[in-house]
Amino acid sequence: MTDRMEAGGRFADRYDDPGTLVGRRRGWMRVSLPLGLVALLSVAAAQLAQARDPDGRYANSPLKEWFDGLRSGKGPCCSDADGSAVSDVDWESKDGHYRVRLDGAWIDVPDEAVVTEPNRVGRAMVWPIKSYMGVTIRCFMPGSMT
Repeated sequence: MTDRMEAGGRFADRYDDPGTLVGRRRGWMRVSLPLGLVALLSVAAAQLAQARDPDGRYANSPLKEWFDGLRSGKGPCCSDADGSAVSDVDWESKDGHYRVRLDGAWIDVPDEAVVTEPNRVGRAMVWPIKSYMGVTIRCFMPGSMT
């Protein structure tokens, strides 16, 4: 109690005293934690704001509105991932479930990721999301296998 009284009531104990190692660490964390959160949120916002058609090459496509409206049970296909065509040898159906080969590895397509509306492009399409945890499939649209 005397330390607090001698300090004019400013420091409750040794953990709040900026002159101690613990106090200096707390001061550093009070500054670095908010700055780290701001940086993390900025990176996340930049990723979300990134356009799916950055150069506008598909802006005049007759299928643009159709692609923009595609949804699976996991949500809109084009909102978080870029779709790409899959060759017939890189996807298959077995026992009512699909799987695709991406970067040489076969990935099971979750049932809720399958787009159920008719495929207007004919080729199989997949919308993978790559993260530090691996690849997940946002949407998959089977092709005609011709």
